[in-house]
Amino acid sequence: MSGVATLSNEKNYTVFQFENHVIRFIAPYSLERYIAVKEWDNGYLVVMAKYKHNDKLEEEYIDLVPILQNLYFDVDKFLNPIKAVEVANG
Repeated sequence: MSGVATLSNEKNYTVFQFENHVIRFIAPYSLERYIAVKEWDNGYLVVMAKYKHNDKLEEEYIDLVPILQNLYFDVDKFLNPIKAVEVANG
């Protein structure tokens, strides 16, 4: 489905992927995996995550806008076509 980005984690990184862009940034040290995306709001994510130090799932917040700005992306141009975000292999 077009307009869908994915969120995952690899080793110590969070991975956000949309079309041919793969953006990696440091994840919390004890992150095991992302479970679900609860909300997508034009660059702001609310996700459920599993951490090593806690048996229960935790709500996590990711703001992609400053990350994209630091990478010199045209933030609006990049985010506008994204209609949803799903956990990769979720």
